[in-house]
Amino acid sequence: MDGFETIITRRSIRKYKKQPIPNETLQKLFEAACQAPSAGNQQPWQFILLDDRKILNVIHTFHPSAKILKEADKAILVCGDLDLEKFKGYWMIDCGAATQNILLAAHSLGLGACWLGLYPREGRMIGMKKLMHLPAHIVPFAVVALGYAAEIKPKENRCNPARIHQNKW
Repeated sequence: MDGFETIITRRSIRKYKKQPIPNETLQKLFEAACQAPSAGNQQPWQFILLDDRKILNVIHTFHPSAKILKEADKAILVCGDLDLEKFKGYWMIDCGAATQNILLAAHSLGLGACWLGLYPREGRMIGMKKLMHLPAHIVPFAVVALGYAAEIKPKENRCNPARIHQNKW
């Protein structure tokens, strides 16, 4: 699958097969995340692989959309590291780019994935900070559910020409 095809066919997958993701595939996801652009190349991110069923099964208690983690094989917690932030206020944009890279890489590698936002929802962030014992300078940004898709979603054309402007509004 070429890059353009990966982008236009990626969909949020919320149902997963009981099939383990190989470590080599997970490594590729982290490599893709780390290739994301960031302001001043600051790379203010940290990642936590979530493969402990006890952790995956409890996240829904503070994040209502996280029930899908009960079926997911694994997940990646994307966090902003305020100690690595050179340009204040950009860490969340940078983490968004890293999260998107994970989603695109997962799709290109035959996995299903879904972005579960934490930031800026305070209750979700506090719940994750407590669960993961995150230090004060680490801000939980998103959880990416991962697994082999147990559902197929058709490609959608989401491009609205009315939102594309040239040289002026």
